[in-house]
Amino acid sequence: MAQAFVNSKIQPGKVVVFIKPTCPYSRRAQELLSHLPFKQGLLEFVDITAHGDTNEIQDYLQQLTGARTVPRVFIGQECIGGCNELVNMHAKGQLLTRLKQIGALQ
Repeated sequence: MAQAFVNSKIQPGKVVVFIKPTCPYSRRAQELLSHLPFKQGLLEFVDITAHGDTNEIQDYLQQLTGARTVPRVFIGQECIGGCNELVNMHAKGQLLTRLKQIGALQ
C-alpha cells in the first residue's frame, strides 16, 4: 500500500515533496519551492502524516532513496535528497535549470 501510494505520486515532469507539516526542514523546502513559478499541478507537497501508514511510507522512501527522513524531494522521478540538498542546488543555480529541463516552470 505505501509503495503503491509513493509510486503513484512520483511522475516525470513533476516535483513531489514528501513532508511532515511539523518538520522545520519540510517547511523550509515548501517555502523555497512555493516561491518559484511552477506550472499548475506540477508541484505537490504530500503530507505523509495524513495517511495511517506513515512508518511504512518512510520505510519505503528509505528503500527508494537511502533515507527515511523528510522532506524527500523528487524532481521528476529522481530523488535529489532533502532540504539541505534542495537549498544547495538553489544556491548554486542548479535548481531552476533542472526544473526548466523537466518542463515544470511557467
